[in-house]
Amino acid sequence: MLADREQEEAFQRFLRRVDDIAELVQGLNSTDPDVKEKATAEAEKRLHDQENSKEEESKTVVDRTVINTQASDVANAEAVNADGFLAILEKDAKERAKRRKRNEHLANALKEKGNDAFRKGDYVIAIQRYTEGLEKLKDKQELYTNRAQAYLKMQEYEKAIDDCEWALKCNEKCIKAYFLMGKAHLALKHFSESRQCYEMILQIDPQKESLFKDCMNEVNLEEKRMKDEERAMKEVESGKLSALSIKELLQKLDRPDQNILYYTGGIRLLTGAIKDCTEQTLFRTNNGFSILKDNEVVRWGFCAERKNAAEVDLSVSLLFLWQAVCTGNEENQRLLLTYPDVNAQLPKLLSSEVPEIQKQTLALISLYSQNENGRRLLVRHQDLTKWLQILMTLVNSTDARASSAMNILSNLTEEERFKTQCRVMLSTSVLPLFTQLLTSAKLVNQAALARCFGIMGNLCADVVIRMQMAECKECWQACLKLVDECFDVSTPKYQECLFAVLGLMMNLLLESNGIIQYFAVDISGRCMSLLREKDGRIVTRAIGVLSRILPASLSAVEEAVKGGVVKKMVKFLKAGGQIASNYGIKALSICTRSNRQAQEDLVKSDKKFSVLLKLLESENEIIVGNAAFCLGQCLVVPGAATSLLNSNVVMILLKHAGGDATRTSVQENAAIALGKLCVAEPRHIVQLQKLNGLAILNSSMKYVHST
Repeated sequence: MLADREQEEAFQRFLRRVDDIAELVQGLNSTDPDVKEKATAEAEKRLHDQENSKEEESKTVVDRTVINTQASDVANAEAVNADGFLAILEKDAKERAKRRKRNEHLANALKEKGNDAFRKGDYVIAIQRYTEGLEKLKDKQELYTNRAQAYLKMQEYEKAIDDCEWALKCNEKCIKAYFLMGKAHLALKHFSESRQCYEMILQIDPQKESLFKDCMNEVNLEEKRMKDEERAMKEVESGKLSALSIKELLQKLDRPDQNILYYTGGIRLLTGAIKDCTEQTLFRTNNGFSILKDNEVVRWGFCAERKNAAEVDLSVSLLFLWQAVCTGNEENQRLLLTYPDVNAQLPKLLSSEVPEIQKQTLALISLYSQNENGRRLLVRHQDLTKWLQILMTLVNSTDARASSAMNILSNLTEEERFKTQCRVMLSTSVLPLFTQLLTSAKLVNQAALARCFGIMGNLCADVVIRMQMAECKECWQACLKLVDECFDVSTPKYQECLFAVLGLMMNLLLESNGIIQYFAVDISGRCMSLLREKDGRIVTRAIGVLSRILPASLSAVEEAVKGGVVKKMVKFLKAGGQIASNYGIKALSICTRSNRQAQEDLVKSDKKFSVLLKLLESENEIIVGNAAFCLGQCLVVPGAATSLLNSNVVMILLKHAGGDATRTSVQENAAIALGKLCVAEPRHIVQLQKLNGLAILNSSMKYVHST
């Protein structure tokens, strides 16, 4: 009976294994990527277990372990048949691997055909090719996301969402799938779901913050647009007079073949009727922007190259209308720039010889430049390569146009893409104009010119622009000419120009090239002259320019030292001021590094190094590092170290040499100065011993020997 029971149990185990393996094979052929993945993992596990089992059997034979010879025939049959199934399974796995490789090659080829069709705008064919690819390889994520993108183009949003969900089953961190799904939900007005998709992008990759902000902003704008339109419709349905008047006026403007004066008058009436967001929305929903596209008389008058008086009035009226409908309304701002005639005419209107057209064009563009979304619309829809030149030309205007142009430029410089576009025309068009403005500073709008200098200085944050400007010989000559003229013209507006151009020069001096070396002596000489100015801001910037130009030329250092730069810097350092001190001590460190006369001048001008000792107590590490460096350089002057015997210089230097400043130059310069101090005047060692600082001194000697 026991033998029969064992046979029955063994047979049942065999049947269960057969069922398991049959289920495993079925899973491997499943169309569901999740099921297929689990089945593959289980198959690999079983194959691994089989190999281990064979190894154990092999060990059993070698070890001559006694095996139970009373196992039933059924058990033996189970083992034989199970091994057979596993062998089949292994063979099937290899065949599937070959088949997958072949199918992957076919799927990739179909994907490329789909991509080609997508690029050509043939979205139906693209979808077919992606679908054929998925028939070859059902777990290829790229095919799902590419097909979803094609479905979006076909406005089949639900299908796009389904494909994105399948893509996420293949790859749960697929950013493209979340991005496209967010777009599809947005198109379906599923604002909450759209935001959730975009939030997932940021969770997966925090570096996508810029993309996340753009996407969320798009959702917010679309939701606002929909609510505005719903509210506007309710006002129309309620019979509100102001709402109805917008529709009536647009209908009247839609009448064809009327006199240009008729349309100009109608546009002015329409402008006056737009008071708030509701009227702006009704203007948009009643196709108000299409007036330029659909009305031949209006379009002809607006686009005319040489406008007569009636066409000028029409153009000005349109510009007023667009200001009214776009103020505070980002959706209207976006829609206006989608019209080709508007995009084509904006640069021409900016360059118009009619002051009123130019003025109102600037006012319209200002609406865009004042907010981030508006600036991005301009960058996206406009070729801004010529805008810097066009707007800069308006510095010559004596009225409000100059100020408006500079406001727009100042705002646009916040956009990196604007800076990139500015590179294109900089050397050929912008720099010659800018040089001309510099040389004619007495004749132009000086308030606007000062702002123009500041804008060019901001553009120098772009390395390519800064390099081009720094290599422009004419630009440097013009800057020097403006500095020279300041001694003849001392009006407040001209002083602002001088202040701004010094800031520009400081930015340009972040570069190092042959042109800068060529002008180094002239630049430093002008700055030395400016140190007599009464305006403290100009003096501070002159010191700043000195601190950056002196490293470019030993000749400039020699001339500055002969001109008494050390004594003047000590004077300014005594007066204090964080920024001036930063520039002043840097200028001194450059002079004392290579010029013995500068070292001696500093010892004479700064009795007992009172100024340097004060700077060594600063919380600014740059100032401390440069002060320690200057002190170390001056200790070679006879008697300099002796003059410090009754001071706390050892304690101060020891604190910095053994401190934990972020800048290692602080420790190094302090250690070097401490070592030089004790070498020049051994009596300082007594103080060092009292402070238990010999170990720090010993470690500092490596710096001394290396200098």
